[in-house]
Amino acid sequence: MKIIEAKTGGRFQVFLRFDDGASGTVDLNHLAGRGVFRAWQQEGVFELLSISPAGALQWPGDLDLCPDALYCQMVGKSAEEVFPSLHASPAHA
Repeated sequence: MKIIEAKTGGRFQVFLRFDDGASGTVDLNHLAGRGVFRAWQQEGVFELLSISPAGALQWPGDLDLCPDALYCQMVGKSAEEVFPSLHASPAHA
């Protein structure tokens, strides 16, 4: 999954559009103020988000978020539901 569009919305919320056409808003309030995400509490920092060449959300200071995890949060499904091959049993030769 790659993010192709990202816009900040409400406080610590981001509208996302993915390369498969899925779109919606993700609330990142649970991260704000914790660890490296303390930077978001400085005025204007959260709004500096951009999309990395790999399709992830990023902010100055080497801060980024995995697009797959954001996709799962946005659609309200587990990684196994979104990526069924993660649940597949390994093949033995």
